[in-house]
Amino acid sequence: MSALEKRTLGKSQLEVTKLGIGLWAVGGGQWGPTDDSESLNAIDAALEAGITFFDTADVYGGGRSEELLGRAMKGRRDRFIVATKIGWVNYDGERDRTAYDTVDKLIAGVESNLTRLQTDHVDVIQSHIDHRESTMEIFVEGFQRLQDQGKVRAYGVSTSDLEYLKAFNDAGGCATLQTDYSILNRTAEAEILDYCQQNDIGVIVRGPLAMGILTGKFSSDVQFHDDDFRRRWLETPEERDIFMSDLAKVELLRPLAQGRTLAQGRTLAQLALQFVMSHPAVTLAIPGAKTEEQLRDNVGAALLPRLTTEELATIDAITPHGGGRKIWPA
Repeated sequence: MSALEKRTLGKSQLEVTKLGIGLWAVGGGQWGPTDDSESLNAIDAALEAGITFFDTADVYGGGRSEELLGRAMKGRRDRFIVATKIGWVNYDGERDRTAYDTVDKLIAGVESNLTRLQTDHVDVIQSHIDHRESTMEIFVEGFQRLQDQGKVRAYGVSTSDLEYLKAFNDAGGCATLQTDYSILNRTAEAEILDYCQQNDIGVIVRGPLAMGILTGKFSSDVQFHDDDFRRRWLETPEERDIFMSDLAKVELLRPLAQGRTLAQGRTLAQLALQFVMSHPAVTLAIPGAKTEEQLRDNVGAALLPRLTTEELATIDAITPHGGGRKIWPA
């Protein structure tokens, strides 16, 4: 198998593969039931495929995702570039109540991340909230202290809000942005990706498969597990209409995916990953993978070339540049 392309993650100077793995789903909770052994096998398969970047958060499965990654890293920490996030636990965005209302509390919180991950440092720490400047200042100062202590190598923020990103990067220390970007949500193309290029901020794409919609596996009669947050797509007539519109766009994409001249073809998911990894501002994409089969499909996309001008034009006709909708609000 060919080696995965590596790219520099903004001013962090970390060399990462252009495909990583997002570990939200392996924590269970909002994605329905999971199997720890399958999740650990998927992490092993990612590592063996050459993937170096693993993204998690304190809130995923109430810490379970971090704990699983910690188990997987045991005895081979040097093979993992680890990114985690902090902020959503005990956070109330409406009233700006947060467990991390002082720098000392934030630092103690990150120490808890490190304990679950069974490591003395993380490569990237990210703010998982983006609502208030007072909270932002605490996070930036705390992250900078942790960087000075060698407990984090770089820091950034997870947001789709350009003004918040600019404020977070006011002192120039923000090395990464994690943002929602996909064929169905091209809003980042309007301004945020350009800003990242101009300011040497590495872009980590979450949601490149639009929470599974772009895999093509959903139909109009899909039923989600009771614990799966995607049930909200079916809760009201308005939400259902939006979901049906997304499914219609997926059907328009099928001929493009299947029309590839390569003998092995490509899946819809691979086309979707190719799309985000083809943008010059994007450093890497972090689709989730709960099983080895999903992981292998993702890796296959990373071995394909950038999309051609003609392919991008076809996608533009389905979802115009800068258009679409936010699949996930944060």
